[in-house]
Amino acid sequence: MADYETQIVVIAGGPAGLCAAVQAAEDGADVILIEKNAAVGGAANMGMGPLAIGSKYQKRQMYDITVEKALNMFMEYTHYNVDARLMKRYFEQSAETIEWLEDMGVEFEGAYKYFTKSEPTWHIVKTDQGIGPRAASFMNKALFARAQELGVKVMLETPGKKILKDENGHVCGVLATDKEGKEITIACKAAIIATGGAGANPKLIKEETGYEFGKDMFNFAIPGNVGDGIRMAWEAGVDHVPVRIEQAANFEGIDELPQSVPNVLMQPNLLVNLFGKRVMDEEQMQNTTFLSNAASHQKERKLFSIVDSSIVKYYMRNGVDEISMVRTNPDVSDFIEGVKQAEESGNKGLYVADSIEELAEKTGIDADNLVETVEEYNDYCDSTDEEFFKRKKYLRPLVKAPYYAAAIRPGGYGTVGGIRINENCEACDKDFEPIPGLYAAGADACNIYDDSYMFLLPGNSMGFAVNSGRIAGMEAAEFVEDED
Repeated sequence: MADYETQIVVIAGGPAGLCAAVQAAEDGADVILIEKNAAVGGAANMGMGPLAIGSKYQKRQMYDITVEKALNMFMEYTHYNVDARLMKRYFEQSAETIEWLEDMGVEFEGAYKYFTKSEPTWHIVKTDQGIGPRAASFMNKALFARAQELGVKVMLETPGKKILKDENGHVCGVLATDKEGKEITIACKAAIIATGGAGANPKLIKEETGYEFGKDMFNFAIPGNVGDGIRMAWEAGVDHVPVRIEQAANFEGIDELPQSVPNVLMQPNLLVNLFGKRVMDEEQMQNTTFLSNAASHQKERKLFSIVDSSIVKYYMRNGVDEISMVRTNPDVSDFIEGVKQAEESGNKGLYVADSIEELAEKTGIDADNLVETVEEYNDYCDSTDEEFFKRKKYLRPLVKAPYYAAAIRPGGYGTVGGIRINENCEACDKDFEPIPGLYAAGADACNIYDDSYMFLLPGNSMGFAVNSGRIAGMEAAEFVEDED
């Protein structure tokens, strides 16, 4: 006999799970949401807001971004390696999702780019503290309040363990463990998996991607995101599709310093590998997915951004060339104070040297090659970049000590993918057939990037979470109604 009975069980209460629970309840379903942690919100508590296409904010700000344009961009970016029907449904729904959230009391600052070359698709949640990290926690609070208002039963500290199926292969329940450690069974007709991926599971990351967490991969590791839902889906017969890292490059050891230090070193400066060779047009560094990909193909998966004192003084006097919605302040006048703080704290991520040769010795870069590269680069600064064709505005010679460098490594926001879904967010087997009553949303089912996160349309990670959650909630509610 089951300990609880409901129509739909939502497994995990991040943005995908919360949206699924709210949408299903609004559509008339009886819903239980189980969450392994002591609070809801998941990784979105660190985020800032979702993507939307064709929203009223974009129209007010006179941005020309349509579903047609975004879909074409996305499909070309991924070389059509993703499900166009799912992408179209997600994008078409995204603007209405902003209004759906507003009806719950969520407010938005507007629609923003992440960096210069991206589109203004990032709808940042308004807070009482201005634009910044953790803004989306306000959205999660509103979703949680709405779920409670609709009668969703929320069971915290209750991790899901197994999807139960009947003799016909239909979902009939979820096995979980309650906060007292007791195994419980929740009878249901549908289950929605939304456990947020496996960013905190080094073993799974190694098995699925080849990266070693903490050695050559430095992704966010949200406690508890260890792939529970992915494992449950595979055990229930869902097709095992690739699990990838949602990559965005990461500085090694300097992000805890004043923002001016990483902001200076994230500019389109000279970028070299351990062989002392350039690897790309450094202007593309602003797309940190491109930068992480480039780092992934180097020796020790490592690159170095290098500046000299003349470049630092230019930035301190004029502000940096490029900012992003994470590093928003062009003022880096306290860079030298940041360097002193690094020296006093024994920081090992920032390298400072009185010569290029000394910098090479400290970083492990090939000294002869680095000297040659700097000489060639300085010549390009007087003419044109004959190697990677970087624009003149970003070419500044390295001529004056001290020299500064920081290592750039592959990083990201956790894992994406693993569970095959269709455009209705139904979890599917190897024959692409839906498992009756099983749905997945958010990072566990986010197979929409192939090998590279689509940073040109920012907000995609949370945008997919909230919209796939809503789709899963709609479809599950319709499924259980038809089953009655």
